[in-house]
Amino acid sequence: MRGAAIAGIRSSRARGQDWDLRLWNRVQIAEALPLAAEALVDGAGPFALQAAIAAEHCRSHATKTQTGVRFVRLCDLLQRAQPSPVVSLNRAVAVAMVEGPRSGLALIDDLIAANELASYHLPCAVRADLLRRLGSADAATSYQRALPLVTNESERRFLDRRLREVQLREEPG
Repeated sequence: MRGAAIAGIRSSRARGQDWDLRLWNRVQIAEALPLAAEALVDGAGPFALQAAIAAEHCRSHATKTQTGVRFVRLCDLLQRAQPSPVVSLNRAVAVAMVEGPRSGLALIDDLIAANELASYHLPCAVRADLLRRLGSADAATSYQRALPLVTNESERRFLDRRLREVQLREEPG
């Protein structure tokens, strides 16, 4: 459904805001949305909730705030149905979309402090991105912490590029 939209940016971390929505397969989306809604009717198990989150991506014509609020609600339900640090990480991203980087950053910092994802690069990478959005010089440190943990070369290039961007921004003159 979304393959062509992100294929051109696979060499970097494909964030939802970077996808070319015009390339999405609208026929497949139209078929999938009712199925995801039907799955929720039978009960909000982990797979149904994951389908609902994917469907929310497909409903991208809605405003960011409406979509973000639904993402947070769905992540809350998924956290209750299938608690995990990765779900908590995804929820923190959704909260940052809705409430702003500072709110998401507080959740990420709590997640990092819990040390459950110590060998996973994304908590530090997300933290770095939120700090970058806030214009904080601490973003570089978080990118530097994430880079040794990355196992995917395209993600490494993306994070390295972001690190250079924030370092250039910090240089005087």
